[in-house]
Amino acid sequence: MQSQWSDSDAEALTARYSEQGVSQDLALRVYTSRLLGQDPKLVLHGGGNTSVKTRALDLSGDETDVLCVKGSGWDMGNIEPQGLPAVRMAPLLKLRTRESLSDEDMVRHQRAYLLDPGAPNPSVETLLHAFLPHKFIDHTHSTAVLSLADQPNSRELCDEIYGRRMGQVPYIMPGFALAKKAADLFEQDSSVEGLILLKHGIFTFGETAQEAYERMIQMVSLAEARLRRQRKSVFMPAALPGKTAPLAVVAPILRGACSIAECDDWRRMILDFRTSPAILNYVNGAELARYATQGVVTPDHTIRTKNYPLIAPPAADGGLDGFRAAAHDAADRFAADYRAYFARNNAGQAVPKKPLDPLPRVILAPGLGLFGLGRSKKDAAIAADIAENTVATITDAEMIGRFEALPESDLFDMEYWSLEQAKLGASKEKPLAGHIAVVTGGAGAIGGATAKLFAENGAEIAVLDLDGEAAARTAKKIGGGTLGLACDVTDAASIRAAFDRVVETFGGVDIVVSNAGAAWQGKIGAVDEAVLRQSFELNFFAHQRVAQTAVGIMLAQGTGGCLLFNVSKQAINPGPDFGPYGLPKAATLFLARQYAVDYGQEGIRSNAVNADRIRSGVLTPEMIAQRSAARGLSEKDYMGGNLLGREVTAKDVAQAFLHQALSLKTTAAVTTVDGGNIAAALR
Repeated sequence: MQSQWSDSDAEALTARYSEQGVSQDLALRVYTSRLLGQDPKLVLHGGGNTSVKTRALDLSGDETDVLCVKGSGWDMGNIEPQGLPAVRMAPLLKLRTRESLSDEDMVRHQRAYLLDPGAPNPSVETLLHAFLPHKFIDHTHSTAVLSLADQPNSRELCDEIYGRRMGQVPYIMPGFALAKKAADLFEQDSSVEGLILLKHGIFTFGETAQEAYERMIQMVSLAEARLRRQRKSVFMPAALPGKTAPLAVVAPILRGACSIAECDDWRRMILDFRTSPAILNYVNGAELARYATQGVVTPDHTIRTKNYPLIAPPAADGGLDGFRAAAHDAADRFAADYRAYFARNNAGQAVPKKPLDPLPRVILAPGLGLFGLGRSKKDAAIAADIAENTVATITDAEMIGRFEALPESDLFDMEYWSLEQAKLGASKEKPLAGHIAVVTGGAGAIGGATAKLFAENGAEIAVLDLDGEAAARTAKKIGGGTLGLACDVTDAASIRAAFDRVVETFGGVDIVVSNAGAAWQGKIGAVDEAVLRQSFELNFFAHQRVAQTAVGIMLAQGTGGCLLFNVSKQAINPGPDFGPYGLPKAATLFLARQYAVDYGQEGIRSNAVNADRIRSGVLTPEMIAQRSAARGLSEKDYMGGNLLGREVTAKDVAQAFLHQALSLKTTAAVTTVDGGNIAAALR
C-alpha cells in the first residue's frame, strides 16, 4: 500500500478551508480522512473513523479544548469539516473514571458536550479517541489486517509482524468498555504506534495528520507483505454444471425466492450483481459452506449484510425447474435459520429485540458470482461492495491459515445494537421501495413524467426509448441508479436485450408502463394499408411484445406484477381521421384486459390509462394548432375544452399510472384522465 500524501494537495486544501474560517488542524484532518476513506481496502460505506484534538470557539466565543471526531452519517471518502463535530475534551476525559456507562448514557453525554448542539452524533468510538492522548487518531477496517486478525492464532501473527510496535486489544463491542480497555492497554506500553483490535480493525496515531496517516499505510503494508508469504493453494473447486444458466435467467428466480409475502403484496429486494476471477474462485470452492458462513470479517458489516450469505444452488443451463425448486428451498432454510438465530440470541435479553426481516443481503451463486440485496439499488450496491471486500479478506486469511469469525452471540449484539441500527436511519419507506419499473417511450413527456414520479415513490427505474441518447438524458435527470436504454419496441430482439439489461442491473421487473406510441392519421377508407400496419406494429404489437417479455420475468419471480398500458381516448371515443391510431389502441385496451384475465391468478394486474389532449404528449404542437383552428378555438381553449375546463398535463397521466401501480386489488380497469369527456367515459 502506497502513501497518497501530497504536500501540495494538503497545503491547497488547508488554504481553501482557511478562507472559510476552518483551522489548519481540522483541514488536515479532513484531508487525511479522505485519503483513507477513498481506499476500499481500508474503509467502506461509512466505516472507520478519525479524530483530531485541537482548540475551538464555543457559542459564547470562548476557546476550549475539543475532540473533532467523525460524525454519524458521514463517509470519510468525501467528509467535510462539519462532518467532524467538536466535543469538549474535559468532560469526556472525566468519564474514564466511571466503572460503567450504558450506551444510551454515553450518547447523551457525547451530545451534551457538543460545541454545536445541531451537529451530528459523534462516532460510537468517540471515547476511545478521547482516552488516547495523541493529537491525530485514525481507525480503519483494513482487509489485510482483518485477514490476520480473523485467525485462530491472530495474536501470534500480529506479534510476528509488528512486535512491540502495535498493541493488541481483545474483541470488545464498541463503546465505553472498549474505550477503557484500549486506553489501559496503551498505558502499559505507551511507545506503541497503534492498536490492533482483534476481529475488528486497526488504530494508528501521531502528533501530525501525516504521521498518523502514514503509520496506517505502513502497518497495513506490513500486513500485506505477510499475506504474500507462505501462501498455500486455496478453494479446491466444487463439481459444477458444465454450463451455467445466464444471469438474466437466474436473477429473477433468486429474487423471487428471496421475497416475502406481506398482506396482499410482496416484500421485494433489489439485486446488485458482481463477478470476477477472484469472486468465482471463492464461490466455486468445494468448502464454500465452511468459510463463507462463519460470520462477517468485522462486526461493523452485520447491519448491511447480516452475519452470513445465502448460498444458492448451481444453476445448470436448461435445468431451471430443478434450480427454481432448490433456490426456494435454500431461501426458506436461510429464513428459518435466521429466525432460529434470532430466537437463540434474543432469549434472556434484558430488553427483548424486535426481529429484522429474515431475508439475505448477500447471495453467493456458484458458477456466476455474487449478489448484494437491498430495498434500493444503493443499499444493494453497498451490500455487494462489502461482499466483495469479504471475499478478498477471507481469501487472504485462508491462504495463510484459517478464517475464524466472532461467535454468533457477539455478532447478534452488534447487528441488533441500537447505535448501529441508527446508522441506517429510521425514515419511512416509500410505497414503491423494492420495486423495479420499466417505462417505454420514457424520453417523451408522459413517459418521462411517469418515470420521475415512480422514482420519487421509491422504485428503481429503467427508461426505454427509441432514442437512446434521449433515454440516457432522462435517466440522468431522474438520478440515482436510473437506467436509460435504447429500445425499439417494434423489434422483439431489441426488447429482449433491453429487458435482459434491466434484469442484470436490478434483478427483475415488477412494473411495466407500456407507453410508447405515435399517432398516424387518415380517413380509414382511404388510408394506405402500409400506414395501418405500421401503426399496428407500434400501437398494438409493440405493447404485446413488451408485456409478453415482462410477464415471462414476472412468472420466473413468482411475486406477481403490474402491467400498465397507455391506450388514450381513441380506444374509447374515435375521432375523425384518426382510425389508423384508434384501431390499434382499441385492440390494446382489450389486450390489457386479456392479460388481466389470463394472469390474474398469478398475481399479475393489468390496467390501462385513457388520456386525452396532453400537451407534448401524443399531440404535437402542429396537431394542437390544426385541431384548434378546425374548431375555431384558441390553443388554450382547445386544451382545456373539457367538463372541468382544466388543461391536463403529462404529470396528471403519471399520477394515474402511479395510482394503478399502488392499487393492489384493481385489475382490468381503465382510468380516464381528460378533464371530463362524456363520450370517452367508461361505465
